[in-house]
Amino acid sequence: RSVYDDQPNAHQRFMEKLDACIRNHDREIEKMCNFHHQGFVDAITELLKVRADAEKLKVQVTDTNRRLQDAGKEVIAQTEEIIRCRVQQRNITTVVEKLQLCLPVLEMYSKLKEQMNVKRYYSALKTMEQLENQYLPRVSQYRFCQIMIENLPKLREEIKEISMSDLKDFLESIRKHSDRIGETAMKQAQQQKIFSTALQKQNNVNYGRNMHLSRNRILESKNEITLKRTFEEDDEHEEEMLTAQDLVDFSPVYRCLHIYSVLGDGEIFENYYRKQRRKQARLVLQPQSSMHETVEGYRRYFSQIVGFFVVEDHILHVTQGLVTRTYTDELWNMALSKIIAVLRTHSSYCSDPDLVLELKNLIVVFADTLQGYGFPVNRLFDLLFEIRDQYNETLLKKWSGLFRLVFQNKRAFCIASLYYLFFSQQSFPKKLPMSQSVPQIYIQVKEFIYASLKFSESLHRSSTEIDDMLRKSTNLLLTRTLSSCLQNLIKKPHIGLTELVQIIINTTHLEQACKYLEDFISNITNISQVTVHTARLYGLSTFKDARHAAEGEIYTKLNQKIDEFIQIADYDWTMSESDGRASGYLMDLINFLRSTFQVFTHLPGKVAQTACMSACQHLSMSLMQMLLDSELRQISMGAIQQFNLDVIQCELFASSEPVPGFQGDTLQLAFIDLRQLLDLFMVWDWSTYLADYGQATSKYLRVNPSTALTLLEKMKDSSKKNNIFAQFRKNDRDKQKLIETVVKQLRSLVNGMSQHT
Repeated sequence: RSVYDDQPNAHQRFMEKLDACIRNHDREIEKMCNFHHQGFVDAITELLKVRADAEKLKVQVTDTNRRLQDAGKEVIAQTEEIIRCRVQQRNITTVVEKLQLCLPVLEMYSKLKEQMNVKRYYSALKTMEQLENQYLPRVSQYRFCQIMIENLPKLREEIKEISMSDLKDFLESIRKHSDRIGETAMKQAQQQKIFSTALQKQNNVNYGRNMHLSRNRILESKNEITLKRTFEEDDEHEEEMLTAQDLVDFSPVYRCLHIYSVLGDGEIFENYYRKQRRKQARLVLQPQSSMHETVEGYRRYFSQIVGFFVVEDHILHVTQGLVTRTYTDELWNMALSKIIAVLRTHSSYCSDPDLVLELKNLIVVFADTLQGYGFPVNRLFDLLFEIRDQYNETLLKKWSGLFRLVFQNKRAFCIASLYYLFFSQQSFPKKLPMSQSVPQIYIQVKEFIYASLKFSESLHRSSTEIDDMLRKSTNLLLTRTLSSCLQNLIKKPHIGLTELVQIIINTTHLEQACKYLEDFISNITNISQVTVHTARLYGLSTFKDARHAAEGEIYTKLNQKIDEFIQIADYDWTMSESDGRASGYLMDLINFLRSTFQVFTHLPGKVAQTACMSACQHLSMSLMQMLLDSELRQISMGAIQQFNLDVIQCELFASSEPVPGFQGDTLQLAFIDLRQLLDLFMVWDWSTYLADYGQATSKYLRVNPSTALTLLEKMKDSSKKNNIFAQFRKNDRDKQKLIETVVKQLRSLVNGMSQHT
């Protein structure tokens, strides 16, 4: 470091010291070389001596090496071959070991592919599970194993898609086959019911024997239908014995359920299946708009519903968890509410009782079928009671038309037109007062009871309830339909007195026949009439009301006929003296009344007497109104005399007892007002009338002052007009003064009466 210091001549001094040091080392090297030089020379000399020997040795070694190499070439070649074989053997052993490890994996994968090809998807999933858990972990280091591992999820998804596609095809298939499945199930249930009923009747001979006589007609018709069905069903026996499993392949459901269960998606599958079946249920429960028009529409509707729930019941019993009882009950309750609403709506459109009856039979078979599968159907039978009321309404409408046809028959009111081959004590054939419509109506009522009974069958009701239903429906027929038809018939304008008389006679006989209808119903239901809960028929009141209406109509028509005769009366109210004989119109009227009352011989005495009294009173009132008519201004004494002759004929008619049963002059009292009024004017006994007025013993007690005043004023005006020269005759002047005096007194009486009232 001091060399580079800034001291002067430092570098020069350093170089001098270095040269001195080199000279020292050179002297030491020279000394050492001088010491070893002789040995070096000796060594070189010896080496030179050895060179020749080394060359000779080299030649020998080279020759020996050559000869050795030539001799070892074959050994080397064989050794290399041995080494190569040993490597190959080791590699082969390794490959065999690895192949033995991979072959089961490949075999399982090949098996998986084969299972996929033959659509054994559940087995394929099991194979995948074994591959993943047992085989693939052993060879996970190989690339083909990774490819397999990547393909397995894809295969699972493929299996899910394929199984779901099969399930969709299955759902579509059962939707198409539901009606056939339901039809088969309903036929089997119906056959089972027929068999059970026949067995029950065979075990209870008395039941069949008692029911045979009263229900012979129904049984005959049933036997014909049963025989016809038997022949048809024998040809199709094998088809009808098929079950839902025979008609539909359920394997897609089982397979899909197992596949999704294995894949851990069982809940997803259950939810999907139930959701799709709910949708199908809504479609099945949606009826066609024209379903109510034919029975086939109802049958197809019921068959589809039954088929749907038969399938669900089958799934419930052959699978575990896919369909539960709670689920089916919930689905059935939803369906039942919809079914009842649909049937209420569509049955209300039906006006044909035969179609309603067929609908009832279908509902019974439908309910019995589903009840056999464990579904509650009480609400359906409750619905049948509602439909039964509608059925009765359609029957009532139908029988209303039948009754109208009976009444429209020209012979319906022909008296004694029906001949019977019974009733002793008279020669044959015997004529009866009732007309042909009576037995026809009775037969129609029995036919109605038969028709009503048809609906009451198979409703699982007791004989007492059936008896009560029959009696109630029969009461409706009598009190509403028949009563309305009778009332309308009675009110028809073209019905004459003869027809009204016949209606009264007919209703009397029909009233008497009601007890036979009671017996008829008791016989077909085996329920005694003495039973506490047995309803009674209201036919008595129905026919009584009709009879009373006919009686009232007789009174009205009689009065109308009298009015017609009165309208043709043609009095000359200004005539000076009478013709000396009664008016022609009045004689015609009396002859009409006499012939009419002869027809009343078959009527009850009270009715005929009331009609006769009513006619006489109306005639008397009409004649009185004729005298007091405000449009009639003048009446002469001659007109009064002529009017008196007509009243005398009326009194003679009343005294001739046109209808038997009147006591004394009861009928003549109908004309007492007219008689006393006319006597007052004919005798001109005003002093007596005015003197005795208001006394119970008065000769003219029935003459009202206002009536006498009205008539007297008409005569007063007539006297003034007809007696122009009356002032020149003293008698006429006196009579005119008397009339004026009486008029004043009558007016005072009338005014006194009005003030008193």
